[in-house]
Amino acid sequence: MDYKKTNAPSTTITRDVMGLCTDTGNIYESVAIICKRSNQISVLMKQDLEKKLQEFASYNDNLEEVFENREQIEISRYYEKLPKPTLIATQEFIEGKIYYKNPAKEKNNF
Repeated sequence: MDYKKTNAPSTTITRDVMGLCTDTGNIYESVAIICKRSNQISVLMKQDLEKKLQEFASYNDNLEEVFENREQIEISRYYEKLPKPTLIATQEFIEGKIYYKNPAKEKNNF
C-alpha cells in the first residue's frame, strides 16, 4: 500500500480496542501485527525521504546554501504532515489490508 495515498487520519483518534482483536482473537497479537507493519512503513518513509534529500546534498557546507534551499524544506514539511506510521498501520489493519499469519497457530492445525 502506498503510504502517500492512505486515508488514515493525521492526528491520533480514539479507537475501540476490542474492535482490533476481532480478527485475531487476541489484542496483544493485533498490536504486534500493527507494530511490525508500522516499522515497515517507517523504514519505507525514511528511505524515500533520504532518497529525495540526497539530491540536495552538498559536501561543502556554505552558509548561504543552507538558508536558500527552499525545496528541501518543502519536502521535509510534506513528510512531517503525513500521518504517522502507526496510524497508517492501524488503518490498514482495520481495513483488512495487512496479510499476516501465526506459525504457532498453523502448527497446531496440522
